[in-house]
Amino acid sequence: MVLVLAAGLVAVDQLTKWWAEGLAGRAPINVIGELLRLRLTYNPGAAFSIGTEYTWVLTLFAAAAVVAIGLLARRVASRAWAVGLGLMLGGAATHLLDRLFREPGFARGHVVDFIDYGPFVGNVADIALVVGVALIFVLSVRNVPMGAPAAETAAARSDDAS
Repeated sequence: MVLVLAAGLVAVDQLTKWWAEGLAGRAPINVIGELLRLRLTYNPGAAFSIGTEYTWVLTLFAAAAVVAIGLLARRVASRAWAVGLGLMLGGAATHLLDRLFREPGFARGHVVDFIDYGPFVGNVADIALVVGVALIFVLSVRNVPMGAPAAETAAARSDDAS
C-alpha cells in the first residue's frame, strides 16, 4: 500500500508540474482572491528557498529519505501508518526526481512550485509531505503501533515456516 500510494503521488505531482510549466511568463492566476493563486516558480532550495546554494546537499537528503522510508515501510502493518509513510515517500521521491533531472542539471535541479498560498509557494508533493508528517506525528502521539504486535509477527513466521 505504501508503494502504490507513493507511486500514485509521484505521477500526480509530476503531471501537475508539467501542467504548471504552461504558466511560464503569465501573471499569477487568482483561484481564491490573493489567498490561493497559481504562480510558477523554480525553487533551488529547501522550504522557503532556504539553502539555495546547497541544492546538491538537498538531493542527498531526499535520496536518504527515500531509502529510509522505503526500509521502514517494510515493517508497516497499520493502514494509517501506510498512508502516512506513502505520502512521505511519494513526496520525497518526486522531489528527488526534480533534483536529479530538472534544470540546471543533475543533482542540482530546481523543484517546480506553483500553488501560491499567501507567503508560501509549493506543489502537490509539499502538501503530501505535510499531511504525511502530521499523520505520523498524530499516530506516534496516540501510540498507534506501526507494525503487527510481536505475538502476531511470531505466529505469522511459524505459519510461513510450515
